[in-house]
Amino acid sequence: MSQFLFRAALLALMCLTGSPALSNTFTIAAAADLRFALDEIIEAFRDHHPQYQVRVVYGSSGKMTTQILNGAPYDLFFSADISFPERLHAAGMTASDPAVYALGRIVLWSNSLDASSLSLADLATDTRIRRIAIAQPAHAPYGQRAREALQAAGVWDAVQPKLVFGENIAHAAQMVESGAANVGIIALSLALFPRLAEHRYHLIDEQLHQPLTQGFVVTRRGANRPGVQAFSEFMAGEQAHTIMRRFGFAMPDADRPGRTD
Repeated sequence: MSQFLFRAALLALMCLTGSPALSNTFTIAAAADLRFALDEIIEAFRDHHPQYQVRVVYGSSGKMTTQILNGAPYDLFFSADISFPERLHAAGMTASDPAVYALGRIVLWSNSLDASSLSLADLATDTRIRRIAIAQPAHAPYGQRAREALQAAGVWDAVQPKLVFGENIAHAAQMVESGAANVGIIALSLALFPRLAEHRYHLIDEQLHQPLTQGFVVTRRGANRPGVQAFSEFMAGEQAHTIMRRFGFAMPDADRPGRTD
């Protein structure tokens, strides 16, 4: 998106969200790995809190961090890596301390090959694999973890000519779905969505990359907004946790006792 178009979209969203008629409306910026899980959580939240209207924008955590720093009117930010909410907090752009809400995983996934029988080493040697989709490591945590896993497996240099980059992890999955790539390293949460779950995946050893410690924060704009507080509390509740677990996320306290990352 060009700088002009971004500023125009930002102005339009600020005008909408500033309207008194929309005082019960709040906007969430969320990492793309949450697309299916968070949509379901928002529907459940609306059942309990019909007075609130929730908007959600999905994208890469790095780009959304930049948008918030530039004044984008998001009230809550759910990142795929807690380092981005921590960056906003350090910049004075938040109304809460960053908090971990989930731990993510990456997988090999394909809709044309049996990914469950593949390894990271196969990405370099299997002649059927001509294109490999990952999220852009420059601004997407899932892309960063994919790069780390490929490096740890010793195949990063060999697969670089095959790599194609999605703007975020959902875009990387779409590239595999469309046939633009033969296989992708995508979020487990996306591979478990019913449409994608028709095809098997290979869970990548989490020892090959840094943890996907996913964090959220209330932005300065979201301070003292009852809907934002209600959603934050709902996200920490068992109904939301049940949905998150079904999409392959681990809850940092209940599911990973003793882990501090």
